[in-house]
Amino acid sequence: MTRLTRRSFALALLALAPLAACGSDGGAAAKIAGGVCEKPGKIADGAAAPARIVSLSPTATEMLFAVGACEQVVAVDEYSNFPEVAPDTKLSGFEPNTEAIAGYEPDLVVVQDDSTGIVAALDALKIPTLVLPAAATIDDSYAQLIELGAVTGHVEQAAAVVDSMKSRIAALIEKLPKDSAGMTYYHELDDTYYSVTSSTFVGQVYGLLGLVNIADQVDPDGFGYPQLSAEHIIESNPQLIFLADTKCCAQTAATVAARPGWDKIAAVSGGAVIALDDDIASRWGPRIVDLLDQVGAALVAK
Repeated sequence: MTRLTRRSFALALLALAPLAACGSDGGAAAKIAGGVCEKPGKIADGAAAPARIVSLSPTATEMLFAVGACEQVVAVDEYSNFPEVAPDTKLSGFEPNTEAIAGYEPDLVVVQDDSTGIVAALDALKIPTLVLPAAATIDDSYAQLIELGAVTGHVEQAAAVVDSMKSRIAALIEKLPKDSAGMTYYHELDDTYYSVTSSTFVGQVYGLLGLVNIADQVDPDGFGYPQLSAEHIIESNPQLIFLADTKCCAQTAATVAARPGWDKIAAVSGGAVIALDDDIASRWGPRIVDLLDQVGAALVAK
């Protein structure tokens, strides 16, 4: 994803890793992102579950594989890069092409939003759609997993994924050092200093750990994704810096330390600049536990 595209995407919603291959012999089950590939059961009304699903949302793709619907997924959008076995295509989730989508003969299309009118366009072709918008809270993420489980015939698997996430998150929080609550942080979306506030999904993830966001001070309108100034960041002197621009913008602890005046920031001088995986840090699927684990490890190290 280009820097411009990533920034635009982050400002709009905050959109958008190696696993065993999905079994296709009908009986084998392969572990995929916390779930297993299994044949679906019936959906709520007794009808057959969708057999050909197209996902135009990277997070939805991760969720579908996590709940065990991987054998039903026939195509995913160009940015659905996890798990590696997902059937990636050139389909766009930003500018969906109705004809291209229909070419995969789907009986369900999962999208992140309907800003382009894709739902009506597919409805005209009698292709059902499911809109799963960016989560605002972790409970929203759980709810989307449960909904996908119900829609795809994997109710029990989805419930198991949610239970596992809750248990793992509780365990991570329990082992945090008690003095980590109240530590200040800066979360960097790109190298022009766009960030997230506590009102966003990612900001709420940090909030679970009791961290204080320096971006909250400069977002009076509650936009959620303010562009900070270097001066504000330096003056705020965050104790932790999290880089969610390691892929898009090649940022590292070394590039941050080389910025004028940044060597005096507590996080930089104290070795607390943490490189994150851009994708994990921007999606609201099961891998939010991985994000919490990495952030928690940084707190333990301090």
